[in-house]
Amino acid sequence: MILVDTSVWIDFLRDRDTPGTRALNGILDRDYPFGITGIIYQEILQGADSPESLHVLIDYFATQRFYHPLDNVDTYRRAAEIYGRRRRNGVTIRSAVDCLIAQIAVEHNLFLLHSDRDFQLMKDCIPGLREWSND
Repeated sequence: MILVDTSVWIDFLRDRDTPGTRALNGILDRDYPFGITGIIYQEILQGADSPESLHVLIDYFATQRFYHPLDNVDTYRRAAEIYGRRRRNGVTIRSAVDCLIAQIAVEHNLFLLHSDRDFQLMKDCIPGLREWSND
């Protein structure tokens, strides 16, 4: 299973040719199972440029698999610990939300497809974080 981050969806929806969008196209072409989180859903919808495109996004993503935190408290604590470990090592994660997305990916044993520098900065401190590669 693959968790597709907002960074890839934004490029995909804007019809950009990037390694992430090529990987997503491969996932879609091969009918590999994938999903998103609630926060990814929110970020995608926030990017809608019109009420019409918002409704198209709502309709499409309503049919997709959603991954949620496995624990209403522990998941957020672990995400905060990821952020803290990086900060103590002199690395600034731009979005704490990315720590939550990474933690949800680990909890569900998902591959993470992203085009986001924050995940690159986190990966060496998160045992179990697996990145999707189109290779």
